[in-house]
Amino acid sequence: MRGRLVTFEGGEGVGKSTQVERLARTLRAAGREVVATREPGGTERAEAIRAALLSGAAKPYGPFAEALLFSAARIDHLDRLIRPALERGAVVLCDRFSDSTRAYQGAAGGLDAGTIAALERVTLGGLSPDLTLILDLPPETGLARARARAADTGGEGAEADRFEAEALAFHARLREAFLAIAAAEPARCAVIDAGLPPDAVEAAVREAVADRLPALLALGETRNPGEVRNNAA
Repeated sequence: MRGRLVTFEGGEGVGKSTQVERLARTLRAAGREVVATREPGGTERAEAIRAALLSGAAKPYGPFAEALLFSAARIDHLDRLIRPALERGAVVLCDRFSDSTRAYQGAAGGLDAGTIAALERVTLGGLSPDLTLILDLPPETGLARARARAADTGGEGAEADRFEAEALAFHARLREAFLAIAAAEPARCAVIDAGLPPDAVEAAVREAVADRLPALLALGETRNPGEVRNNAA
């Protein structure tokens, strides 16, 4: 039986990584094999591309060059990690996926929708998430969280990455883009209020999964209550 792909989307500082970890724990407790991963990244090659992108090395070449690099990372990620996991019936939880390219390089970066769609056709080959959870938060709040996180992990004066450093207007466009994606594809997407306390966000995420993919939370329906963790997740 084919597995399920659940993606987490949203702007900076919305708490995607935390909620991926919490949902993974819940699903493993229900006996599911879970692969938790992220984009860009998830494989050795894709992680190398991630480092270049977040350092800002590709920014001078414009949003099309960045989208190409994201697509290259995604192809490797899909071929080496995501597709094999889905084929063996695992649940893949991915912190960002193709909707982030639509939002960051498309709506916020100015790359036209036709180009984004063409890249998706080549990159995804018809694959689409079974459920996308869009964590929504005012950009001012998300950026403040991201700065606090950077200070905690990197010490005083830790620098923002390439996208966190963009102006507030960029992040406002991001939020609008993610909400527009959710409005255009309501069967796939669920919007979660990321301004709630983490436990309440977790409960909302679980409710969305129970509503859209109820079999995932049913106990005792998998062969192996395995646990697979990607080193990058």
